[in-house]
Amino acid sequence: MHRNAVENINRADALLFGRVTYEMMEAAWRPAAQTGVRPDWMVEWGLPFARTIHAAKKYVVSSTLDRVDWNAELVRGDLEKAVHQLKQEPGKELFVGGVKLAQALAELGLIDLYELVVHPRLAGHGPTLFAGLSKHIDLRLVDRVEFTSGAVAMRYELKR
Repeated sequence: MHRNAVENINRADALLFGRVTYEMMEAAWRPAAQTGVRPDWMVEWGLPFARTIHAAKKYVVSSTLDRVDWNAELVRGDLEKAVHQLKQEPGKELFVGGVKLAQALAELGLIDLYELVVHPRLAGHGPTLFAGLSKHIDLRLVDRVEFTSGAVAMRYELKR
């Protein structure tokens, strides 16, 4: 799965995170944070991911943060206008991570491709992806990857 994430990040010009996802990723993957003991999976598979996410350009949507670093820039004001502007810049893709931000962008019709990863574990708690979406968004499956863990990544584009 980390290899797939590295490929996704490498296909993008930048990552677009909400505050919570940015802070979570920074705490887990920023090199300065890697001073403690890490699980074997993080050492074996996580190091290429850590290097990739560390180097990636990041945009952080937040009205509460005063500043960001870790190769990041704050996005404030009108979300629709800001993301339209980012999408108009030359280059490849803009990769979005997070729950609330993804829902807001879906509502605005600003997501062109969705990658949903289903893990073989029922949690029964936590945030629900796209809870409260005001309209249906029809998608078409364009790719599917199964991982040895049993997780499945499915890529969907908007059905037009």
